[in-house]
Amino acid sequence: MSLIQLLEAGRSLAERIPYSLVALVARFGVASVFWRSGQTKVEGFHIREATFFLFRDEYKVPLLPPDLAAYISTIAEHVFPILLVIGFASRLSALALFGMTMVIQLFVFPDGWPEHILWVGLMLIIIARGPGALSLDHLLWTKLGPDGARIGPAAAKTP
Repeated sequence: MSLIQLLEAGRSLAERIPYSLVALVARFGVASVFWRSGQTKVEGFHIREATFFLFRDEYKVPLLPPDLAAYISTIAEHVFPILLVIGFASRLSALALFGMTMVIQLFVFPDGWPEHILWVGLMLIIIARGPGALSLDHLLWTKLGPDGARIGPAAAKTP
């Protein structure tokens, strides 16, 4: 087997990886990063006092009062990862976390770009191509059209 044939066989094998698996891994990867970050900000169902301290003295996000920024980021780091894992409102969730990543990159940790670019790459897959077939979004969009009208096999079952 020549080198070209070997490379072609490898490419052919890689192209058999279903997009739904790629998207699922991207969704779980992004969700994991933000969920773990959110968990460091809470104690039970309450935001830790240390979280407010960080937003007041360390992070200094522009345009938002520090306490409001602490609440928004903590809620976002819990809600959007859950939505990504179940694949519901996936593009919106990835877009929200993309925005959050840009704020972190530009105003909080500008030297964190080597890590942030990995997150952005995963989020762009979800934003550009969607969450894949293993998602609630896919289930809903195949059962209901974009305007809420039933389409496909589900349409034949309605009177």
